[in-house]
Amino acid sequence: MQVRSDFDKTHSGPALRARRSALFVPGDKPRAQVKAGELGADVLIFDLEDAVAPAAKAEARQAAPGAFKQWRAPGCDSELVLRLNACGEAEFSADAQLAAEIAPDVVLLAKVNGPAALSEAREGLDAAGYHGPVWAMIESPQAVLNLRLITEMTRTARLSGLVAGTNDLSAALRCRLENEDRDPLIPHLAQILLAARSAGLVALDGVYNVFSDLAGFQVQAREARRMGFDGKTLIHPAQVEPANRAFSPTPAEIKRARIIVAAFDDPANAGKGAIASEGGMIERLHLAPARAVLAAAGAAS
Repeated sequence: MQVRSDFDKTHSGPALRARRSALFVPGDKPRAQVKAGELGADVLIFDLEDAVAPAAKAEARQAAPGAFKQWRAPGCDSELVLRLNACGEAEFSADAQLAAEIAPDVVLLAKVNGPAALSEAREGLDAAGYHGPVWAMIESPQAVLNLRLITEMTRTARLSGLVAGTNDLSAALRCRLENEDRDPLIPHLAQILLAARSAGLVALDGVYNVFSDLAGFQVQAREARRMGFDGKTLIHPAQVEPANRAFSPTPAEIKRARIIVAAFDDPANAGKGAIASEGGMIERLHLAPARAVLAAAGAAS
């Protein structure tokens, strides 16, 4: 089920938008930018931050308008996101000006450690002329501890999503992770997800670094979906298709959702809060999630 904030519903397109796969595209890699629009990723994130060396930041900004123009051409339906360098860093002002120029669907803010950082970034974006929605990277212990305060700024900051920055977070926590096994991070991921859902925000899981290990990626993607994440951020084109598959409703889920919707649409069940179905009980509270599954299946297809 995809839960969305009022701001997100108003400013980010359809009431339900698939965000199963969110591919980081390095801002200084022209060949990767050309290929990205053909991969079928739900979200393309033009990355000005971690993926770009300091000496190449200006070059990456110069490449961004061309990449966005190409991605906006017919045949690419991806949501287009621009990840900026962190507010307070020397590159942020130029990045904010770029956001105003190219008007991405969303701006992704790096290293949002608390409400002050989010507020400062919002002010900088507004001053530059970008007034659209933002997603916040949650990638430090301070950020996790400040999640409630961050999400309280949903309306004032036009915050519509949280993205788990698992590489930075695990480094700060000194976690010992082994490819798909990331048990030490699960409690912190759960807090990010809980905060997102409490505020009606998009929630994206972090990256899987071993891009050649698609079996391990699939394990982690399925785990993220079971937790409730809307999708997963990606570092390699080979991860797009497995992510789309992992976060799409299964045939069994679609079948079950159709049964629930049909049962409550039956005039004979009008006004009922619970209905016997297939040897069990379904309650009216299951209806909205069932409809969301069917909508997600339609969006994914």
